Amino acid sequence: MNFPEGLAYSAEHEWVRVDGNRATVGITDFAQDALGDVVYVNLPENGATVVKMAGCAEVESTKSVSDIYAPVAGEIVAVNDALEEAPEQINQDPYGLGWLFTVEMTDSADLGGLMDATAYRTLVEQG
Repeated sequence: MNFPEGLAYSAEHEWVRVDGNRATVGITDFAQDALGDVVYVNLPENGATVVKMAGCAEVESTKSVSDIYAPVAGEIVAVNDALEEAPEQINQDPYGLGWLFTVEMTDSADLGGLMDATAYRTLVEQG
């Protein structure tokens, strides 16, 4: 299981990479492994407003459909359109090509409720 340093993690198994006031979001290696083979992704629209910890996307696998929660509030400024044609990138490279969307954060204080890699690893290992 991969737990990259330098990212923030939610208890719902999303990761966040912060660059200034923008937060790129994806699902963790643990989440993609638990889901199994991802076959479809329903992403938010560019310009949509997302609310912290509210569902804003869905990932469908051969096992189930899972809601993706916005770990921060703000406006969607980019979505990974490549996932429409190749949703398996979430399984193959969850922290790289498998990113989901980018949010222009309305309040960087939202990041305060997220975990670092060590805390997230502990959460996953304690199950």
